[in-house]
Amino acid sequence: MELISKEIEDKIPLLYATKEQQDPIAYVKLFLDGWTWYITELSIDKDICFGYVVSPFGSELGYFSLSEIQEAKGSLGLGVERDLGFKPQPLSQLKKEQ
Repeated sequence: MELISKEIEDKIPLLYATKEQQDPIAYVKLFLDGWTWYITELSIDKDICFGYVVSPFGSELGYFSLSEIQEAKGSLGLGVERDLGFKPQPLSQLKKEQ
């Protein structure tokens, strides 16, 4: 499955574009075995993302590589998936739901 469609990709701000924003928008939700990645920014080469990461160990804002998480396999041998029903929303809303 394509992790980020071209339509969504074109809406995601470039890296550092939202660093002055108090409450940036998460455009994409990816998940795998208790890990969730919410993408708020995307690099020009479409690999490095910035966003909110939720894991079994906690949550934090940070950078991650799409190519690296795409290679990861979960406990059942499945790969990372995109939540097709996810609607873009502010990070503050996502943090409230955690």
